[in-house]
Amino acid sequence: MAGTLYVVATPLGNLGDLSPRAADTLKRVAVVAAEDTRHSKPLLHHAGSHAELISFHEHSSDRALERILRILTDGRTSPSSPTPALR
Repeated sequence: MAGTLYVVATPLGNLGDLSPRAADTLKRVAVVAAEDTRHSKPLLHHAGSHAELISFHEHSSDRALERILRILTDGRTSPSSPTPALR
């Protein structure tokens, strides 16, 4: 069964601005693909998430995209944080 990709918009500054729905989604997933992992790690901690954090942004290699697609194909749930454009 294929995984599900959730696109979760996250606050840029104040962690208190994270919506309850976004926090719940981040807590339920196995993997988070984030544009800037340095900023996303404190956000995941704040949300109570223990998801694996991987980097994905416009300069990522094709291998990074292939990894995300493989995660989804294998059925692991992976949201994207903040809201990157997939190429």
